[in-house]
Amino acid sequence: MICGVDEAGRGPIAGPVVAAAVILDPERPIEGLNDSKKLSEKKREKLSVEIKEKALYWAIAQSDPDEIEQINILWATMKAMQRSVEALPVLPSKVLIDGNRVPELTVPAEAIVGGDASEESIAAASILAKVERDRQMLEWHERYPQYEFNKHKAYGTARHIELLKKYGPCPIHRRDYKPVREALANL
Repeated sequence: MICGVDEAGRGPIAGPVVAAAVILDPERPIEGLNDSKKLSEKKREKLSVEIKEKALYWAIAQSDPDEIEQINILWATMKAMQRSVEALPVLPSKVLIDGNRVPELTVPAEAIVGGDASEESIAAASILAKVERDRQMLEWHERYPQYEFNKHKAYGTARHIELLKKYGPCPIHRRDYKPVREALANL
């Protein structure tokens, strides 16, 4: 009952930070698990479906831009991770977290730097979190197509910054992030 936890969306300038918790089934191995950033979008999508089918348990949680703004991205990430573990229908015996910090949990936990590349349960969580966040950004693209969230998923690319300057921030932009603050100052 080892649970892997990872997040997606700390770096973007808009949208939520999403965390996933996964307890894999040792009797149903999943080939190709790796850090989500090292996989193609197509491979992540395929693995996400397989993880949801084969894992013993999985859960996804998030912190929205308002919460990120209120408590900062680090603590919002910790909250999303904590919520993902708490959303599991069972209590894991141990939680492995990608990174160097552990959120407040009621079970033993260990932070592992680069854990998404070395621990399969963390890699699985990394994939679920990334796929869910990307899915949400595609939905936000439908609502705010002028920002092209479908292309950059809200990362601070040159094109995104250009569009942010042109249109100003939308409700899902993180107002305490420098490019968004600068765009607000220039309105």
